This record gives sequence, structure tokens and C-alpha cells, in this order.
Amino acid sequence: MSADAPDETTASRATDRPGDASPFALGLLLRRAHWRAATVMTEALRPLGIELRHFAVLIVLVDRGATVQRDLVMATGTDKAGIMRVVDDLERRGLAVRKAVPGDRRARAVEITPQGVELFDAAHAAAAPLRERLIADLEPGEPEKLMDLLTRFAHPADGEA
Repeated sequence: MSADAPDETTASRATDRPGDASPFALGLLLRRAHWRAATVMTEALRPLGIELRHFAVLIVLVDRGATVQRDLVMATGTDKAGIMRVVDDLERRGLAVRKAVPGDRRARAVEITPQGVELFDAAHAAAAPLRERLIADLEPGEPEKLMDLLTRFAHPADGEA
């Protein structure tokens, strides 16, 4: 192998650099985009005293209404122990309550409280200016296009993961 020719194994290694042709490039770029967005959204939530993991549960509760804890596990991608801790935190703060599920003595549904809805709305108000920071480098129309593409990517029509 000459010093001028790129090593084929090195050239095909995955990175998250712009222009990487690796089969992992999309996933790595999505991971980097997630980190960037999570950092900005964490900044919006910090003054409200909650974290993204709490807000993820509140989103599900606002969207679906009272939700059984095992369904929160699936909806948020969190494990059972993690959901228990998050719901405990939300209950301590008065943002959610656990209620018995009729017909199932072991199951508990989690429901958002009026205080939880207020915090949910406050989080959106706090996030609006930070969202602008996230999309500042995009051209007019690109934020909407990005949302459309990511929505179709995250929610495929055939339901595959």
C-alpha cells in the first residue's frame, strides 16, 4: 500500500463527520443531532426543575391521558425501574398521580395533574426561543422540511421500527 493511497479499511470506518459515506453515518448524525437538541431543551427545562426524562412522560400523559406504567416504558424507551423513579419524582412534585386501574389490582395508571399541565405549557413557552437557536443555520422552509423528514423517518408508514 502506498503512502498516497487511503487505506480502504480506514476510509470505510464510521464517523459522524459531514459527508461520511459509512452505512452508520445517518445513525451517527441523528445521534449528534439528538445530543444537540437535548442539550438545548435541557436548558429550557432546568429553570422549571425537571429533566428531559420527566418531560418525556408528561408528553405521553398529555397526548394519551392516563397511561398504565408499563405503557410508559414502551412510549418513552425507558426501563421499568427508570419509569418508577420518574413517576415518583413527578408525584412528589404534584405533576402526576398514580391511580388504580379498574379490573386490575396490580396495575397503576399515571395521570397528569393540573399543575403538570401548567408546567408542560411553561416548558413550551421556555423552549420557543431556544428552538430558534437550534434552527438558526437553516434556510427558510428547511425547518418544516426537516420536521417532515424526521417525522416520516421516526414513524414509518408500515409501522416498522
